[in-house]
Amino acid sequence: MDNAIVKTTIMKNMTPKLLTVMLLSVISSTALLGCSQQSDDVETIASEQEQDSITTNDYQASRNTGAWGAVYMSREELTEPNVNIVDVSSLPNMENDPSIAKWEAKFEGENAFITTDGKKLYHDSCAACHMHKGEGAYGAGYYPPLADNSKMQSKYYIIDILINGFRGMPSFHGMMNDEQMAAVTQYIVNDLNGFNEIVTAEDVAQLRHAKPPASDPSDE
Repeated sequence: MDNAIVKTTIMKNMTPKLLTVMLLSVISSTALLGCSQQSDDVETIASEQEQDSITTNDYQASRNTGAWGAVYMSREELTEPNVNIVDVSSLPNMENDPSIAKWEAKFEGENAFITTDGKKLYHDSCAACHMHKGEGAYGAGYYPPLADNSKMQSKYYIIDILINGFRGMPSFHGMMNDEQMAAVTQYIVNDLNGFNEIVTAEDVAQLRHAKPPASDPSDE
């Protein structure tokens, strides 16, 4: 049978709805085929995006010049020269920082205490963990009581811990001299526990050694 006759017979037997679907399919295919055969020289949205992705973006500059900064900056600030997100020039000078000045006064700029008052040394260095009355505390860890503690009757036990540290407690080897360690030990023994014991700098000197445990090798 002739192909033309077959095609005519098929077309006659198709419903109008089916013919409409077939026509839409042909039109869609033609449109897509035309897009795929478009010249490479024609600029499209996709080609612009591909070109932008090739360009290296300076994200820091975009933040500084408006992408982020404009939301929070005044008109006067926007006219000033570009700076990083954290403007170093706006940070306080350490020499004028009141918090630093406070610690410099306490440690005399050498990471060491300057007082020989045992009570003050205790409240400056021990009370934060062991509490001001030596009652100890529970929190992120266990801070044993120093008051009413029979172990505190031995001055050498206290001195050894001050020099070497103990578990979570740091060593005061480099922060207190012999006289200061004797003074704070005297305060713990007598004032917090009521024991009758004399503590001297010579007692500390007997236990002090050149380097505390876990010292920083770079200090040598």
